[in-house]
Order: sequence, then C-alpha cells, then structure tokens
Amino acid sequence: MPPHLLRCQGLAVDYYSFVLGHLEAGAPSTFAQGISIVDRRSLVVRAASKCRFHINCQCSFGADWNRFRRSTECRMVSKTTILSPPEILAPAGNKAAFLAALAAEADAVYCGLKLFSARMEAKNFTFEELLPLIDLAHENGVKVYVTINSLLKPDDLTAAGRMIDNLQRRSTPDALIIQDLGLLPLAKQTGFCGEIHISTLANVSFSQALPVVRRSLNADRVVLPRELNIDEIKALAKACPPGLNLEVFVHGALCYAVSGRCYWSSYLGGKSGLRGRCVQPCRRRYTQNNQNRRFFSCQDLSVDVLVKVLASIPQVHTWKIEGRKKGPHYVFYTVQGYRLLRDHGHDPQAKKKALELLSRALGRSGTHYNFLPQRPQNPIHLKGQTGSGLMVGKIKGSKQKRYVIPKEELLAGDVLRLGYEDDLGHTIKRINRYVPKGGRLYVTPSSNKGIASGAPMFLIDRREPALDEMIAVLEKKHKRESATTGRKYSSTFVPRLPPGIGKKAKALEHYVYRSSPASIPRSGVGLWLTADAFKRPIGKKASRIWWWLPPVIWPDNESEIGETIHRALKTGVRTFVLNAPWQINLFKKKTDLNLWAGPFCNVANSMAISSLKYLGFAGAVISPELGREDYLKLPPHSPIPLGIVTAGNWPLCISRTRAQELKTDIAFASPKGEHAWTVQYGPDYWTFPNWKLDLRAYRNKLQEAGYTLFVNLIEPVPEGITIKKRVGVWNWKGKLL
Repeated sequence: MPPHLLRCQGLAVDYYSFVLGHLEAGAPSTFAQGISIVDRRSLVVRAASKCRFHINCQCSFGADWNRFRRSTECRMVSKTTILSPPEILAPAGNKAAFLAALAAEADAVYCGLKLFSARMEAKNFTFEELLPLIDLAHENGVKVYVTINSLLKPDDLTAAGRMIDNLQRRSTPDALIIQDLGLLPLAKQTGFCGEIHISTLANVSFSQALPVVRRSLNADRVVLPRELNIDEIKALAKACPPGLNLEVFVHGALCYAVSGRCYWSSYLGGKSGLRGRCVQPCRRRYTQNNQNRRFFSCQDLSVDVLVKVLASIPQVHTWKIEGRKKGPHYVFYTVQGYRLLRDHGHDPQAKKKALELLSRALGRSGTHYNFLPQRPQNPIHLKGQTGSGLMVGKIKGSKQKRYVIPKEELLAGDVLRLGYEDDLGHTIKRINRYVPKGGRLYVTPSSNKGIASGAPMFLIDRREPALDEMIAVLEKKHKRESATTGRKYSSTFVPRLPPGIGKKAKALEHYVYRSSPASIPRSGVGLWLTADAFKRPIGKKASRIWWWLPPVIWPDNESEIGETIHRALKTGVRTFVLNAPWQINLFKKKTDLNLWAGPFCNVANSMAISSLKYLGFAGAVISPELGREDYLKLPPHSPIPLGIVTAGNWPLCISRTRAQELKTDIAFASPKGEHAWTVQYGPDYWTFPNWKLDLRAYRNKLQEAGYTLFVNLIEPVPEGITIKKRVGVWNWKGKLL
C-alpha cells in the first residue's frame, strides 16, 4: 500500500476523506481529477494525496450527473476518519418491524434475542429467526447491532458467552450493545470480532469518561444519555478520543429516571429495568396533596427538525430511534421522517412531510426535552396525555352499549387500546372493518369490561397496504435466506472466571451520611461528596472519611466535581467510592489511593468485577438488586474485596427532571398505598420509598461467604414522613428477574 494510503473501518482510503452526498445508481465512479468513489453506500470518496479542496464549500454537480438525493457540505475530517452522514438506527422487536426498517431504508437495525435484552417485553428473536434477517440486512447494505444490554447475574455468564459464540460463528452482527462490564472480557474470550457499543444504561455522561471507554475497554461507540442538551453533546464530542464515536437518541420513549439509575420496578416487585423487565411504575397515577396525577410519566423525545444541529458534529455517527416494543408502522414512519430531515433538511416541503410522518408514527406526544439549553422543555406534561399511541377518541354510551366516534379514519386491521395501560379493564382490540372519521365504532362488553365512559382510545398500530406490500417482498427474500441458512452450531463455550483473592480482609461496618456526624470513629464513615465539602477546613478527620461520588455526573458539574476531588486529595483524603466505573478517570494518580466501585456501578458477576480491577479499583460494592444465591456465589471468584449494602435508604430512582406540580420533601402515594418522597441533591432528584432495605439479619452468612464491607445508607427523612416498619429484603428471598 502506498505510504499516503490508510486503513480505516475496513475501507482503504487515502490522505483525506470527504463526504459529497448520496449518489444515485449510475453516477460515474470518477467525477474530478484525482477523486474517485470508494463506497457509494457510506458516501466516501478517495482523493489523491496532492489534491486540494476548499473546505466547507457547497458541492455542485453538472447536468451530466444522475439525480442526487441531497447535496451536503464537503468536510475534511482527519487522516484516519471517514465522515458519513449520520446513520439512522432503527429499532426492531419482531420480524415485521425489522423488515419495515429495511423497507424504510434504515442504515442500521438494533434488535435483541430472547435472553439478555433491555426490552424483554418485546417479542425479540430466536437464533433461527435472526440469522437470516442479519444476512438479508447485510445483503441490502444495512448493519445489524444485537443488544445484550442486560445486567448479568453470576449464572448468566455461560449462557451469554454461548449466545455471543453462536452469533460469531453463524452470522456475525456488526456490533454488540452492552451495559455490563462483564461482557467485555466475555466477548473477547469468544473471539467476537464486531464492534462493542456501550449502552445508555451504562451512564457514560461526562467528558472524562470517554478515554476510559476507548483506551481501557477498547469500545467503539457510546450511546449517550437522553438528558444531555446540545452543548453537552458537543462537549463530549470534543473530548471523544480517536476510534470512538457517539450515538444520540433522536426519537422515542423517555424514562423519568436517568438510564441505569432506576430501581423502582425491581424494588417493588423484583422485575429489574436493568434486565429489561421494567413494569413502568413511572407511568402510573400517584397522589400527593389530594392531587391524583401521572407525576412521573414523560412524553416521547422528538428532536425532529433540530437534528440539523447534530448533523454538524462529526463524532455523532448515529441517530437512534427508540422503540423495540413498537410495530412496523412506527418503525417505518420514524425512519422515513428522519431520513427526510437528514437528506433534505433544507427543503421546507421535505421538513413539513417529515414532521407529518413523525406525528403519525403512533407514539406519544413529543418534546425536545433538554436538547436546547436556552429553551428546555419539561417532559412531564400533566395536562396532556402520555398514553402510547395516537388518541383518536373517547368512550361514550351506556355500560351495555359503549362506542367511540373516532377523530381519525380507522382502517381494517388497526390495533386500538381502550384506556391507559394501567387502567382497570384496559384492553387491546384489532378492528376488521373501515370506520370513517366521525363514524361510530361499537365496543362490545366483552372487550371493555371495567372501562369507564370518557376513557381514551388510542390507535397503537396500523398496517397500510403499501407497507404490507413492501414487507411481503422482503418476507419472500427472508424465506429464501432461511432456506439457505444451513449453519448449524451449538456452542460449548465455558467462560474462564477470575480466581478469588483467597485471603479475607477484616470486616468493616460502613455508615454513609449526607452531612458529617458529630463524631467520626477510627474505622471511618462515608460522606457524599458535594461541591462545598472542602470549602471550610475539615481537619484530621478528613482522612477517616470515605467520600462517595454522586451516581451521575453531568458535563455541567464535571469540572466542579473534579476541583472538589483535587481539594480532597490535598487535605489527605485517600479513600473514595465511585458510583460509575468511568469516574476513575477523575483521578490521575491511583497508586496510593483506595478507590472502591460503589453500588450504583451495577456490578453483579465476577467478570464485571475483574474489569473493575483492570481499571484500577481496589474493591467493589455489589449491586443491591441481587437475590440470596447470587450474592453467595460472587466472593469465590472475586479478584478484589467485596462490599454489600445491608441497610438504609435505597432510592427508587434518580432523575434530572421532575414535574413542577410534584412537591419535594412531601410524601406521595402509589395506587397500592406505597409511600415515597422526592428530594433534590445537586442537579438531580432522588426518590426514596418510606421503608428501608434491611439485610442485617443475614450479615453473618454474607461475611462467611467473603464480604468484608457492610454499607448502611442513612438519609435525612423530611418532616411529616414516617418510615414504615416493613420487611425490606428487596430480592433476597426471591429471584431477580
């Protein structure tokens, strides 16, 4: 290879790479002296090393060229970076949605298998279903990313490893999307050769986290939190090291909680959001001060026309659409809408058509959320409806003869939901006839039992004939791929687990406070690190304090946290508890420090613990979500000392927003009578239940198993809130689902 040629992302490119626009079939392979097309799909051209261009000029093409789908700016990136228009990444929770993504010409599709997916309520795929779909996608130039973004328990490692091994040997996807640190060494052991993308559930939320992700863990992409505004996204993009790119959500459901910081569903019923089984308690009605409202139910994110700002950030390689529980209509409409905004964003008619498509995609009402820092929008709109789907009418008539007069025409095959998901007696109904706008659709008593007059009716899925025809064509190709897919392989992969440390350290009771107690024992205490913690002298007791970093660090408070850590180190502090693995990069010299991974790191298996040791952690506090058997299996294969939260106030969730109508420090009640309160700490809102986690009765058993740090999280309880005497063993006696 000549010296001026470089190898990048599987393509041979030379000294400079430029993006010149979407080329229609038939465009000439050479269009200027020294310039040739390398890959029409990825829009990369090759320029001779001595060729010069004006950067940021508009491309123009002669009449002898075939039509172009769009014209975009020429931008020089670097000697080793290929800049393409951002790919549009479509969700697929079933085969029809996957084929709809291909029909809409998505650039990539993400989907999950039946296990270890963050959307276990979606149908997802078996190997036999997915493998020919991967082949079909690749045949059409579309990438496929497989989600294994679940928290892995100790017994999950073998099954997860075999899943990756099967994928690798039978039809390698382009990337794995992961949140669990244990999957990094696991994928390496299987020989997986695709990319590794770090899920938004891993909460990579500040600039100094990115070098850890790339240089220490060798990941290829980070999916950013939905809470970031455009200035924060630009700050992370600027800090992005070579070889790492960013993925940004542009459309779809918003969780009230920060991704990776919600334990609500797990705490109340053992169904973990970190394992894809969230029952969405945030969508329910709650009562505070005699107001019964959906205080935590967010609208959908819809960046829509503002994506033009994202298009100017070269490190943002992907626009992601959320919605693996959605049908093919939603997938097709959202992909088509964002393709129009990407490819024809300067055309007013195209923008109008795109907005129409997004409004008809059958999601919730949309919000820009924090995207524009100068005009943030609260995603919780109590006066609007936040039910999924397009509201097309309300139920009328007597109990024996209910009906709806739709505000929109309804087609045969439309899927309707009567009532909200948590309404008593809500039901799903597929209609078999056309109903005109303003017509009358009768709802039989058997399908609306318990639904009250005035309840809303939502159109949640639709299969237009044109879309069905496109899917049918792809379905035939899929069947041919299925018939020719003869790769039979049953993995026998067994993970190599790390050895345990053997020698047990002395057990330590560790109490963590919001403010310093009157006296600090020699064994020390824990304090949450705040910006004003070291603005006044602390004295000799500083060295006996374990300083706990917040579970979320945003770009806005990253430098403030860093300065506080610097002041702490100058006072002699040597022990910190970090609540995201990436926070370790806030410490430049680690050799004489005692850095523990906190419980918000969501670590639940020995290979994840091994990754923490590799990053430089001296110990780890295990995820408090686990059950008894899982806890007891961890110490024998842990290469570092382990801690566990045995008592105290554990939050249901942490959020960057709240409804203005929800009052902090005042109790609210769930439909089942469970009480909780919300309090603000720094930029975030923490929600706590009014009963404590308490595993102290099992402390001796845990110590015998090998745990050495027993954590008690102590929260100040607001006046007027009573802590209930209730068994608070979380999932200890059950099984984390």
